[in-house]
Amino acid sequence: MPRATLTLTIPEAIWMGELSRTYPETRLRVLSAVKNDEGGVALVELTSPHEEAVISAAREYDSVAAVEVLNDEAEGLLLQLETTMPLLLEPLQRSGVPLEMPFNVQDGEVVWEVTTSRERLSMLGDQLESLGISFTVESIYQQVESEQLLTDHQWDVLSAAVECGYYDTPRSCTQEELADELGIAKSTCSETLHRAEEQIIKRFLSNHEDKSSVAPTP
Repeated sequence: MPRATLTLTIPEAIWMGELSRTYPETRLRVLSAVKNDEGGVALVELTSPHEEAVISAAREYDSVAAVEVLNDEAEGLLLQLETTMPLLLEPLQRSGVPLEMPFNVQDGEVVWEVTTSRERLSMLGDQLESLGISFTVESIYQQVESEQLLTDHQWDVLSAAVECGYYDTPRSCTQEELADELGIAKSTCSETLHRAEEQIIKRFLSNHEDKSSVAPTP
């Protein structure tokens, strides 16, 4: 299942984007958020040298229904925010993609970590584009258990090859020397490395295709 890191540029039309650009040193750390019939509610940790100004400014937005200070900690303020237009939650709900919490909003940008199917990841990209939210795919890879990719024997041989310098440039270990180190036949060593490399390369290319499928249209 693909795991992706996306960096979103929040449009000025979304209050959180404008507010975070007005106070670029401010960090809004969204600890939890939920969308309901009236809008959305979020638990947010505010860290800023301008805490009072940021809270006052947030209350001025028409789409912000309420800002409640829950406690004042040394690291920042804990707030409960209610909004009538939770636009950042819309693409997630429409595509059925669960979002990992917490995530940070700062200077008009937000970084999301998501783990979902390739189809839903592509749907999320479409939904973001439909709402005018530009984004870049920072990374994407297929999240699998190591034993699903390589066998224990393949891992052992591959790890020994790296440790002995077989993949160094220039090589400091030949395949015959690696086989001697492992106590196996050279043909067995060669076949094991080839099969392991095959799995890794195919997985790498598959991940690249996944990334291309959700990349925004230029």
